[in-house]
Formats: sequence, structure tokens, C-alpha cells
Amino acid sequence: MKALTIDHTSPGHLALTAVADPEPTAHQALVEVHSFSLNSGEVHHVVPDGAAGTVPGWDAAGVVVRAAADGSGPPVGTPVVTLGPDGAWAELRAVDTELIGTVPEGADLGPISALPVAAGSALRALHRIGPILGRRVLVTGAGGGVGRFTLQLAARGGAHVTAVTSDPAKADSLRELGAHEIVTDLAALQHIEPVHGVVELVGGAHMVAAHGALAEHGVLVAAGHISGEGEQFPFGALFGNAHRHNRQIATFYLLDDSAGLGADLTWLAALTARGELDPQVALRTDWTQVARAATELVDRRVPGKAVIDVR
Repeated sequence: MKALTIDHTSPGHLALTAVADPEPTAHQALVEVHSFSLNSGEVHHVVPDGAAGTVPGWDAAGVVVRAAADGSGPPVGTPVVTLGPDGAWAELRAVDTELIGTVPEGADLGPISALPVAAGSALRALHRIGPILGRRVLVTGAGGGVGRFTLQLAARGGAHVTAVTSDPAKADSLRELGAHEIVTDLAALQHIEPVHGVVELVGGAHMVAAHGALAEHGVLVAAGHISGEGEQFPFGALFGNAHRHNRQIATFYLLDDSAGLGADLTWLAALTARGELDPQVALRTDWTQVARAATELVDRRVPGKAVIDVR
């Protein structure tokens, strides 16, 4: 089969080459990939730092061409959306059936390929917060891929949603996705009404400021660290006898929270197919152009998700 492999001598550290077909284990289905999406962590870290000859890629959508030998998962011919630690940027991928969601017949697999990491992380992070109907939820890094899904899902869940972005020009688009208020200055978080939950995607000063906005018994889910900065909490911020006590910080990693993820991906795919969830695809091209697409994503010239079509 053909696959994009890591090649540090090629533009964008990627080369389209012939490699052996993957051999599924008993609990894996073999999927013919139609489209995959690029994630920030892949283009910033996985590809430039990865081992030469390996096939990267977390998100892909396609059709099952060999069902899992143990009888789990969907049958041959089923359109699916998949998640895995690697192997998505290829004509075929072997994927654990617990990480497969089914897709409605006739749905465009391109936008649906953008769901697993970004929408899956958004949904699971909101689950960690707990019930959000009628509550206040804060999202940092709201203009990124995970942030945009979080806004939509939190608003759909009945939350009052506050979006934090460093770019005031994004305010209107974030409101269209469900944000009820926009914050562009971290200092302003000291003055907003306390929130019940935070999906924190930036790290550093954003995490510290967002934690300070938590209400009593509030939960901050650290689901991203795009700033690359560490956190320094001021003295007293974590005192248990503070006015707003028992505030929690929960770490998060999607692949360590995979139980039931296939069902979540199925639900997200159905929402997308019905037009009720917008993956915000800003760039769509074929896989001969993946190096260019990755560069544009690194340079923050893609205001949404990047989708790559294989066939």
C-alpha cells in the first residue's frame, strides 16, 4: 500500500512511499482510509521528532474492508471514523474496534475524519466536568480545533459558555459556535462570574487565570498545553480554606480515556452528518499536498481543521 512515512530528508519531513499492508490483531479491523485530518500535536511534534520510516496519524475515516477476527466491531462495508496512536496517513490502517465509530451511509467522510482527537477530547473533557446544564463553562484556546468543538458541545449541553481567545477578530465566529461571552484579556477573568468548569487548552498563565475563575467545587480539565509554558500559581491560590474551596485540576489524555469512545465517535459522526456539529474544515486537499498543509497549520494560517483526502 501507499503511505506517508516520516522522512527527515523530504520537505515537511514526509514522503509518500510504498510500505507493507498492516496486519490486524484479532481485536482490530482493517479500514480503507478515505480521508484523515491533521492535528497540531502531529505537525508540531510527532512528524518532526518521529522515527524515520514510521506512518504517523491519529484521525482517519474510511470503510471497513476486513472485520475483526474476534467478532467485535462493525462488519465489512461499514463507513467508519477511527482513532489510533499512529498509522492513519495510509491507504489502509488496522485499528482497535473500541476506537471505531460508525458513520451514517452517504455522509462525507472528509469532515468526519476531523472528529476523533479534537471532538473526542472536547466531549470527554466536558464529561470530566460533570453536569453542565444551566452551569457556566469556560474554554481557553477557544479558537483552536478542540476549543471550537468544546464551544459547540458545551452550548448544546445547556451551558453558559465563556470563550477565551487572544485574537479579538475571532469573537464573532466564536459566538456563532455557541460562546455567550468572549474574553481576550486574561486579567478580565478575575472579574467574571465564577464558572463551574474549565476546559483548559493552553497551559501556563492561562491555566493559572482560569483556575482563579473557578467556583467552589469547580473542575478544571487540563486538556491541552499549546503555550509550551509551565504554571506558577501565586501563594494562596491552592489553599483549601480559600473562599472558593475544593477546586480541582484534572489532567487528561484521550487515549487513556478510551472506554466507550467508539460510541462517542458514532454519536459525534451522526451529529456532523446531520449538520448539527460543524468541524470547521478550513483546508481540504489531497495527500500529495500534505507537507504544504502541515506548514500552513504550523504557521497558524488554517483557521480551523485541515482535512486530507486519500481517495
